Amino acid sequence: MEIEIDNGSGFCFGVTTAIKKAEEELGTSDKTLYCLGDIVHNGMECERLKDLGLITINHDDLRELHDVKVLLRAHGEPPETYELARRNHIEIIDATCPVVLQLQKRIKKQYDESGTSQIVIFGKRGHAEVLGLVGQTHSNAIVIENFDEVKRLDFTRDIYLYSQTTKSLDEYHRIIEYIQSHISSEAIFKSFDTICRSVANRMPNISQFAARHDLILFVCGRKSSNGKVLYNECLRVNPNTHLVEDAHEIEPAWLDGIQSVGICGATSTPRWLMEQCRDAIQQLA
Repeated sequence: MEIEIDNGSGFCFGVTTAIKKAEEELGTSDKTLYCLGDIVHNGMECERLKDLGLITINHDDLRELHDVKVLLRAHGEPPETYELARRNHIEIIDATCPVVLQLQKRIKKQYDESGTSQIVIFGKRGHAEVLGLVGQTHSNAIVIENFDEVKRLDFTRDIYLYSQTTKSLDEYHRIIEYIQSHISSEAIFKSFDTICRSVANRMPNISQFAARHDLILFVCGRKSSNGKVLYNECLRVNPNTHLVEDAHEIEPAWLDGIQSVGICGATSTPRWLMEQCRDAIQQLA
């Protein structure tokens, strides 16, 4: 049986940097290191870092902490988090992805300049990155999760459209085209290409990968927004696609009559986890 791990899968630059910063701090600091939220949407990787000493906290926990070190993950945070850290004398280890950080700055600048215009963000409500983006507008930005929700916008008012960095490029273009065809002639519409290419380019690559194999194992934490998009693309191309969080979820029956297996994952999937799944398949085969 042929087993191939997709070389294009695995941690994106932002996640790699955040984990490297966490490992460096845990290896050299005598202070406890906290992380605000899961450092990556993958339970297995979070457990690995927990074993190294990383303590994951939420925003309620943060309010109770003073004089500690807190790592901010790649997703980014709203301005209120930095202000709270300043008041509580918390040292911030900022691992916000540079792509996300640049997007935050663009949205803040636009909001400060645009007055009553609609700042619209195509993204998942409640997602850590989106909360950080909305926070740049004092929570006045409008979040739309999918194409159907674009119809609720006021097309008589100016619209400035941005996207969460890991959303689908195709759906974003559909939203742009709809707004262009419905916006009032008196209103301004501007859209900004804010989808991360290191993520967006994975879509065509993973489509080709999924088509090459009899069976696809998509290894991903079920919280991953990016993972859902990529998994659904694999499933579209190859109906014999299964999502697993780790090797224990692999069912032997899936391998019956299979000649080739492709293993791939999200930007939050560590390479070592895909390799564990490969080893498990080899044992089953």
